[in-house]
Amino acid sequence: MSKKYILNTADKPVSPSQVYLEKISSSVLKDLFSTGSSSYNVLLQTEEEASKSPKQSPYKRPKTSVKCGKRNRSGTAPKKVRAPEGGSKPAQTNRISSGNNSNMPKPARNIAVVGSTMGLNPRAVPQLRRTCIPSSPRTKLPSLHKAAITREAENAKKLCILTAIKPSNVEKEKAKFFKSDFSYNPQFEYSNPVSPLVLARHNNASDRFLTQAVHIMELALHRYGSYEKFEQVTGGGLLTKSRIWHNVKKYMEKEGCMGEIVVQMTDDLLSRASMTVVNSRPTLTINISTAREHWLEGMLRHEIGTHYFRGINNCHQLWSSSVGRKKHNLKPLNPTEEGLASIHSVLFRKDPTLWRAALLYYTVYQASHMSFSQLFHSLGCFVQDPNTRWDYCVRAKRGQSDTAQPGCFSKDQVYLDGILKILRHRDKINFPLLMALGKVSFEDVDRLKALAQMENVRIPHFMQDQAKYAEQLAKIMAVNQLSDEELRSII
Repeated sequence: MSKKYILNTADKPVSPSQVYLEKISSSVLKDLFSTGSSSYNVLLQTEEEASKSPKQSPYKRPKTSVKCGKRNRSGTAPKKVRAPEGGSKPAQTNRISSGNNSNMPKPARNIAVVGSTMGLNPRAVPQLRRTCIPSSPRTKLPSLHKAAITREAENAKKLCILTAIKPSNVEKEKAKFFKSDFSYNPQFEYSNPVSPLVLARHNNASDRFLTQAVHIMELALHRYGSYEKFEQVTGGGLLTKSRIWHNVKKYMEKEGCMGEIVVQMTDDLLSRASMTVVNSRPTLTINISTAREHWLEGMLRHEIGTHYFRGINNCHQLWSSSVGRKKHNLKPLNPTEEGLASIHSVLFRKDPTLWRAALLYYTVYQASHMSFSQLFHSLGCFVQDPNTRWDYCVRAKRGQSDTAQPGCFSKDQVYLDGILKILRHRDKINFPLLMALGKVSFEDVDRLKALAQMENVRIPHFMQDQAKYAEQLAKIMAVNQLSDEELRSII
């Protein structure tokens, strides 16, 4: 069950982006977050929270079997490392309205950054209050026009694939699975089953980066002994709801986006968070059961600093619509979108181990040729907690009815795929421009920059010092024992 909270700051000007966000074409705003990685993450969302998921180019390579503790990797000895992973929290909705914040670093050259460095005349804003209200008609947030709301309803009827592949009997099958001592293969049911042809398009797991995925997890286990210890040491303790609200507000102030995003807390997500459009409003949903002290800001960089800002920037560009993307022959935005967001999840951490992206990649590959029960036991090499293993297995097997059969939902491989491709080309990528151009692949940046609209683009605070940003990318490479030579050989 979710609650909604409104947090308003009185007598302060709203962010300029809040003003122009309300003027954005309804059809464009509606699609803002239907292409981000958060779309991939959401399994247990309601129909109104569902958004389109981006397309991914699969890699078809010969399958190889992987055994725990073994890998085919030459010349690299495991290094002691520490690893973090993004976290989030339960479903309450919170709107935070902000004023000026003039301590932002200077924006990238030739890019007009909209955020906390600018201010407009304030509109009337209610006094600060924290009230529990299911829905407040008096609360004004960035919203879609009526035509878009109608479209939203129509799309909800059609159901996006992520909602359609949500099993309707998860808890019932989980009870059976645990009662059988993990030997039963769940028989999932779906309210609106997806056609076999559609599922087949998402059942194409790759082993291209399997060696790297296994090695990354082995490094963490070598350093910490178990995933559970890794999570405890690097993630810190779970945060209370009040601390989550405080940290989210603090982050939004840094980015100059107070008042633009509805914030919800829930425990009904298999992901740590999601950025979607709900009831015509940009909405961040945080999973409270995974919101940890040292991982929360990474999640906010992922969802707000990457998906939200790139979505807003995309609205200004000629390719903001599907017609525009086709006209300009844009490549799929993934794996760039999710890869960039996943890098930002671990950016500036003491130990930026890419554990979650690696485990998701590995799990999908194993699911493609294992039953649910076999997959569950296979993950025991890396994760001991049965509830955590169950969640990963459901993510990989969603869409299937009889999970005794091999098969997977392959989209979760996009995170590690995107990370490694971006790291491979990091010295040639103009990252502020990649952010400013919106929902585009890094491969399209050079040819699109001459057409770009650079007024009012949003560059997150953590990307404005490019020297520090580059240092952090190098640190991610080192901690995960990735070399330029290795990446060049596989990409």
